[in-house]
Amino acid sequence: MEILHIAVPAAILLVAFAIAIFWWAVKHGQFDDLERQGMNILLDEEPRKKKSQHAKDVDKDEADKANTPDA
Repeated sequence: MEILHIAVPAAILLVAFAIAIFWWAVKHGQFDDLERQGMNILLDEEPRKKKSQHAKDVDKDEADKANTPDA
């Protein structure tokens, strides 16, 4: 019977902790729109567009500027 002095408060704390986590999840939108993520896997992705030559040249120029030390 002495174990009940430990088990009952531990069970109450465990349930209170679970309720607090559930409440936090609801407040932060964890259960909003559960269907969208399941449907996203079924949708086809559009192929990624390749960068144009101009965009590649601009990226290369920016990389060169970043790698040159200022005197």
